[in-house]
Amino acid sequence: MKRVSLFLSLFLGLLMAGPVLATDKNWSNDAELSFVDTGGNTEVTTLAAKNLLKYRFDERYSGQWLLQALYGESAGEKNAESYATELRGDYAPYERLYYFATAGWLQDEFSGIDRRIIIGLGSGYKFIQGPKHFLISEAGATYTMDDYVDNSDADYLGARLFGKYDYKFNETSSFMQSLELLPDFDETSNWLLNSETAIIAALSTQFSMKTAYQVKYDHEPLSGLEKTDRILSVALIAQF
Repeated sequence: MKRVSLFLSLFLGLLMAGPVLATDKNWSNDAELSFVDTGGNTEVTTLAAKNLLKYRFDERYSGQWLLQALYGESAGEKNAESYATELRGDYAPYERLYYFATAGWLQDEFSGIDRRIIIGLGSGYKFIQGPKHFLISEAGATYTMDDYVDNSDADYLGARLFGKYDYKFNETSSFMQSLELLPDFDETSNWLLNSETAIIAALSTQFSMKTAYQVKYDHEPLSGLEKTDRILSVALIAQF
């Protein structure tokens, strides 16, 4: 429960910092929280938190910092725990074409990952830019450094293929579908696939509800682990 209290404190801190950041139009922040706590015959605690902080340096250059955490307990036993962070810089010399660089870190012991560091370079293209339909795709090279919970490790050159489609039903609700493929050039049987499907409905000018279904597929996991992880969540989003 100490971790849960820490996550909630951080989320409330981000909410309090939001109005301060909003005074500078170059900043924007999305804080997302999903929390379930049951007692009695069934004792389950699940917490997922996500924060995306963006800054626009000028018309062409922008940066962002992503933080994510997931924690779960069932009958007092921890059954889920993962943390991730990513820094990203974008350069957009044209209206539709842009380039990016990323550096990310992940820990997910229940999926066998003690530490994963991914460095990437690539480009993206905005195929459709509204007003109702939005479609982007990204492609690039990655270098991954993995340390696993069984004390093995792997470093490899790979790629990232990504696509995201958004549809706005109206001014207050939208649908989003994203798909990400991460192949390994050194060992072709080692590849990852991530998918997210979400519906977002606005509650006010700053708060929204998000219902999402995520699928994380590892084609070659550690021995004894499942290939597919699924997450269904309903979250509160605060936007500043």
